[in-house]
Amino acid sequence: MKKAFIPILVIGLIGLFVYVKAVGVYNMLVQNEESINGTWAEVETQYQRRADLIPNLVNTVRGYADFEQETLTGVVEARAKATSINLNVDELTPEKLSQYQQAQDQLSGALSRLLVTVERYPDLKANQSFLELQAQLEGTENRIAVARRNFNQTVQSYNANIRTFPNNVFAGWYGFERKGYFEAAQGAETAPTVQF
Repeated sequence: MKKAFIPILVIGLIGLFVYVKAVGVYNMLVQNEESINGTWAEVETQYQRRADLIPNLVNTVRGYADFEQETLTGVVEARAKATSINLNVDELTPEKLSQYQQAQDQLSGALSRLLVTVERYPDLKANQSFLELQAQLEGTENRIAVARRNFNQTVQSYNANIRTFPNNVFAGWYGFERKGYFEAAQGAETAPTVQF
């Protein structure tokens, strides 16, 4: 009787070990996913901050009658497109994140063109409201960069956890999938040409 009990006890202990490991891995992955949710919310908050500053910037610039209307229209349209793309945390696939990033990059490009065009207007460059908005916008761009870096670090940790053994087995069972990263804009590796 005792010899028959030992294999049952061993099988029971192995089953208990697998169960405890599965629960531990599941809880860890849930915590990792919640960290991604939090860092993603911070990214969205900083992009929203930038989007909220743009109408004030455009209105300040619009006050100068001879300012290029095409440049202002480009900024307004890029802002509308960037704010129309909303990603749910569950949709952070590389493809969806790339679409989101492209819209934000278009807005960044439109803002850059606006700020370059402003250089031709000394009165506008000296306007206190414009200078304050420009400083806030620069600070927001820095906050966006930090939020994106934090997001990528959190995603890297999560992706590493779901790809390592034995976590990958449990992650597959529970349906945890890899998340996408923010990546550099296409062409960012090429330095701009400066000509004097």
